[in-house]
Amino acid sequence: MLRLATTADVDALMGLRIEAEGWLAAAGIDQWRNPETRGPALAKWMIDIEAGRTWVVEDHSLLATVTLAPADMDFWKPSDLPDSAVYVAKLITTRAAKGSSLGGRLLDWAGSQARAQGKPWVRLDCWRDNQALQEFYLREGFEHVRTEAPAHRLSGWLGQRSASVVRHPGALLTASDTSETKR
Repeated sequence: MLRLATTADVDALMGLRIEAEGWLAAAGIDQWRNPETRGPALAKWMIDIEAGRTWVVEDHSLLATVTLAPADMDFWKPSDLPDSAVYVAKLITTRAAKGSSLGGRLLDWAGSQARAQGKPWVRLDCWRDNQALQEFYLREGFEHVRTEAPAHRLSGWLGQRSASVVRHPGALLTASDTSETKR
């Protein structure tokens, strides 16, 4: 089930992130390695939850999350026409969902949200040094737009794909909240 996150999900969301931190570290990927970033990440999540931008997938437990965020103007320029896209942020899946294409299915769902809003693009930024994640997005149909490197950010690999792309048509996610197209 895909639904809007609530503040009651905060502990489970942080659990997803901590699990991802461990998996990334074990894979030798230097992302989210500093536990001191958890507090600021949680504060941002609370803002997104309260704004109705964070979604979760659950089946007896939380399996994944994605936030449809505003354009991050540290990366996207006015010439990119920021309002022409839905922006994927904080996409995390539990290791228990490995092999289910859940991350890709969430990207397809984000595309459906872009289409419903009349936006031609799904965009994201990811960690500049996480080549495995960049390759995942490329396999999911994203194209590398460019890499930005503001001194105060470690993210900045920018990707986009057409909102019309559906890579997992046999396993589409639908939201339980009928207001999903308003987001």
